[in-house]
Amino acid sequence: MENQESKDPLHGITLQRIVEQLVDYYGFDTLGELIKIKCFTDNPSIKSSLTFLRKTDWARKKVEELYLKTIPKFKV
Repeated sequence: MENQESKDPLHGITLQRIVEQLVDYYGFDTLGELIKIKCFTDNPSIKSSLTFLRKTDWARKKVEELYLKTIPKFKV
């Protein structure tokens, strides 16, 4: 059997880790400006953001796209 690695850059990264790293890097204020969703602007928290993003595919996709654009900044 061949050992195939996933080509998905988000493989093995949880949504919680993504949100926590984005919040640590940008803060909720800037994150709310970059992605206009209430879970980042109206009484934001990691828990409420995760709850919303797990139910809302379009919002999760935007968060994942921002994370992928931001990854090089995390490695600095």
